[in-house]
Amino acid sequence: MAIESDVLVVGGGLAGLTGALSAAREGADVRLVSYKQSTLRQASGLVDVLGYTPDGDGPLTDPFAAIQSLPDSHPYRTVGVETVRDALSLFDEAVPTYEGGHTDANALLPTHGGTVKPTARYPAGASAGLASDDRDTLLVGVEEMVDFDAPHVAAHLGAAGVPFDVRGETIRFPGDLRADAKVTRYAKLLDTNGEVAVRGRKVPARDALAQRVNPLLEGEARVGFPAILGDDEPGAIRAALGEKLGVDVFEVPMGPPSLPGLRLEDALFDALDAAGVSIETGNPVVDVDGDDRVERVFVEKNGARIPNSADQYVLATGGFVGKGIESDREGVSEPVFDCHVPHAEDRYDWFETELFGDHAFARYGVATDDDLRPLDASERPEFDNLRAAGSVLGGYDFAAEKSGSGVSIATGYAAGQRAAQEAR
Repeated sequence: MAIESDVLVVGGGLAGLTGALSAAREGADVRLVSYKQSTLRQASGLVDVLGYTPDGDGPLTDPFAAIQSLPDSHPYRTVGVETVRDALSLFDEAVPTYEGGHTDANALLPTHGGTVKPTARYPAGASAGLASDDRDTLLVGVEEMVDFDAPHVAAHLGAAGVPFDVRGETIRFPGDLRADAKVTRYAKLLDTNGEVAVRGRKVPARDALAQRVNPLLEGEARVGFPAILGDDEPGAIRAALGEKLGVDVFEVPMGPPSLPGLRLEDALFDALDAAGVSIETGNPVVDVDGDDRVERVFVEKNGARIPNSADQYVLATGGFVGKGIESDREGVSEPVFDCHVPHAEDRYDWFETELFGDHAFARYGVATDDDLRPLDASERPEFDNLRAAGSVLGGYDFAAEKSGSGVSIATGYAAGQRAAQEAR
C-alpha cells in the first residue's frame, strides 16, 4: 500500500524545505522525501536575493528593483517580484533569528575570504559586522582553524576600501581540543560553558576566550569571530563575550562545514515539524509511475521499493552540485522524473575557455511554464501535477548573480503554494 499525501516534495534543500512549508501553510497534507542531507550545512547561512546582474553589474543596492530587468527565462521573472516578497515574508516568520527584512536594500557583509558580499537576509549574529558600519573592527582567528586567517581577511577588507579600520589577530582557542576539531566542537564547548585549563586552574570557556582576546583590543568597538559561537545558545554567547570585552561581538560567515547553515537547517525543520509535515531523509526516489500525471514514486528503503503517492508533486533536488542535474558525454539530464534539460548538443559549447568566463552549463536546468511545471522538448508540460523549484531550474547563474538562496525560497514558495491549491 502506498504512503499517501496531498503534496509530495522531493528534495530537502532550501527550495524543498520552503516548498513543503508553503504547501503545509495552505492546509495541505505534505510529505517531504530527501535522499541526502541538506546542502545548507555547506552554505554560508546568508540568504541572497540578487547581488549582481547577469552582466556582472553590482553589487546591487536594491535587488527587487533589478528583477524587472532580468531575462524572461530567469526564475524570478516566472514567479514575479511580489511572490519573491511573499516568499521572504514566509522565511522571516519561520526563521525569526534572521535580519534584513526591514528594508529592500541589500546588506553588505564581510566574508571569511576578505570580500564584501551583498545579501538580503543574514543571521542576527552577523549584524554587528555590517561593512556599512564605520566602527573600527578587530577580527579574531583561531590557530586551529586554517580556513579563517584573520590578518589576511583584515588586509583584504582594508584593500577593498571598507569605511573603518580593521585588524586581524590569531589566538589559540582555550581548551584541550584536537587540532582537527570540527566547528561543532568549539560551539558545544561554548554552549555548555565547560571549564578549561588556563595556567593550571579551571576557567569557564567563555571567560577563557574573553581573557585571550581582551589584551588584543586597541580601542575597537566590535570584534568578529569565525562562526563558531555556539549552536544552541549563540545569542547568549555573543552577549556574554560582548559584556566581558566591552564591545559588540559578531560572527563572520564561513565556508563548509557551516554552523550558520546548520542553524538555518534546524530552524526550518522545526518550522516543518510545527506545520505537521512528514519528513523522510536518507532514501532515494528510484522510479516514477505516470504518463500525463505522476501517479506515484518509489522510494528505496533497505532494498525495498516503497510506493509514495500524492495528488501534486514538487521537484527540488538541486542542480549539478546536489546531483539534481546530471551530465555525461551523452548530454544533460534530470534523473528523478527524467525531465528534459535544454542544452547545447556540442559539449564544447557548454563552457568558455576562460576559467571565469560566461559558462553556459551554469544556467542548465529544467525549463518551466508560468506555473513552474517542467517542459519537455516540445515545450509541453512533462506532467500536469509536477512543479520544479530551486537550482534544478535553468535560466540563471546563481553563483555569478548571488541569487541562489532567493531563487530557492521564491520558487519553492510558489511551487508549494500552487501544488497545495490544486491538490484534491
